[in-house]
Amino acid sequence: MHTGICRMKIMLLGAMSLAGAAPGFDVGAWRLPAEASWREAPGRGVTLCVVVPRDTQPGYHCAEMEVDLRPYAGERATLSCDARAEEVTRPRDEWNGVKCMLRLESPSQGKLYPGVRGFYGTRDWRGHAVTFDVPADATTGTLCLGLQDSTGTVWFDNVKLEAGGFPKRVKHPPPMTNPDPVDRGHPDVERLRGCMVAMTHDPEGLETLASWGANLIRFQLVRNWGKISDNRDLAEYRAWIRGGLDMLDKTLADCERLGIRVCVDVHVPPGGLDEDRNMAMFFEREYADAFVDVWCEIAARFKDRRALWAYDLINEPVQTRPSPDGLEDYWQLQRRVARAIREIDAETTVIFSVAAGGSPEGFRDVAPVDVPHVIYQVHMYDPHLYTHQYVTHAPDAPVAYPGSLNGQPIDKAFLRQKLQPVRDFQLAYNVPVYCGEFSAVRWAPGAERYLEDCIELFEEYGWDWSYHAFREWDGWSVEHNEDRSVNTLAEQPTTRQQVLRKWFDKN
Repeated sequence: MHTGICRMKIMLLGAMSLAGAAPGFDVGAWRLPAEASWREAPGRGVTLCVVVPRDTQPGYHCAEMEVDLRPYAGERATLSCDARAEEVTRPRDEWNGVKCMLRLESPSQGKLYPGVRGFYGTRDWRGHAVTFDVPADATTGTLCLGLQDSTGTVWFDNVKLEAGGFPKRVKHPPPMTNPDPVDRGHPDVERLRGCMVAMTHDPEGLETLASWGANLIRFQLVRNWGKISDNRDLAEYRAWIRGGLDMLDKTLADCERLGIRVCVDVHVPPGGLDEDRNMAMFFEREYADAFVDVWCEIAARFKDRRALWAYDLINEPVQTRPSPDGLEDYWQLQRRVARAIREIDAETTVIFSVAAGGSPEGFRDVAPVDVPHVIYQVHMYDPHLYTHQYVTHAPDAPVAYPGSLNGQPIDKAFLRQKLQPVRDFQLAYNVPVYCGEFSAVRWAPGAERYLEDCIELFEEYGWDWSYHAFREWDGWSVEHNEDRSVNTLAEQPTTRQQVLRKWFDKN
């Protein structure tokens, strides 16, 4: 493979072939800020180094180079790099810190920023990658390497933009004609409409949801959500899971009395997450096997409970690189678990989740599995800059819905476009879909309209759904008002609560 002469190693490959490389770029192709220079790195030769001293105002400190995207237009591509960091401070927004990103603008999709997940701290050399779809009308982009909203030192090497990547895109067939009715696992109920709940036994909360008309809860087995290198001690993890199952046992008894169905969600997997937030069980056999064992235990204990609707295998799987030889990837491992469950419980619905954190885009990468009574799950938090404002990031001004973001309108048409990969998958294979999570933080302007538009689309498409979340964190609470500085319950039902209850009334 040809390597361009750019002091550090950088390869830009054509979209249709991995056999050849584009010509190399000389040093003059880069725009370097004052903080960036070419430096010798031990064992690496000369690489790009960005140093932002601690007394420097954090901001955007990145080397940039223009990239011709026409060879990749309409294709899947992977941006990857090796990076080494020293004392990089924690940024305000989770996607900043060490930055390896492609900035581009598409007439059809507006401004896009695919990049490896930001990180901080001190780390030795390691590889990072992100796979994304290049819009068909994209022509040029800007490669950005450096630090944003952080101080510290970072080195880059082996920067690549390659065709393809993991996971591979699946070409779906056209929509089925005259499809048969699908099995959603609740033949006596037209639709399941409800909420996600915390890992606790809350009889009063369940009574409230029943009084609102909800007929579903998604019960999450969760702790330390998002924590890196957690859940590594399998004996301790299994003991914790069993404690959660004891609470689930009591919750199922209440739900049987109240007429509420229950979806059991393993929210954090054995082995936890690595520093790139990949799930360890896709790369380490002991955690993959433990994941299967956990689900067999759950199925054996609860298979005969009347309120049990579904086994939700794993929440928002993340895998950005292939599994080692002999190990299953995120889709194959879920299939192994589902088959093991079917040896114990032949009927209860099993829910599969796509990678890319359960986002709609992940449905471009999978085909249905050969397991009976399966439903496919999506989570809807698009646009994230709207739904999670002042949660994962702090915008200069509140973002409203409907409105615009990065020069693109955000409205119901935008939501429909974002959900289209899920709809295409549903129609191509005539399979049931469940939206297990959707929300907008309570202080997001227009959150009630966002929820209404989402639910209208779910109902149009015939999907079951559960709102995130009921009495879990006040930021998502429909019982709290829209004032971010106030953490007390609203005196009157909020407009967001009214939206949910309007649709629960249809139950």
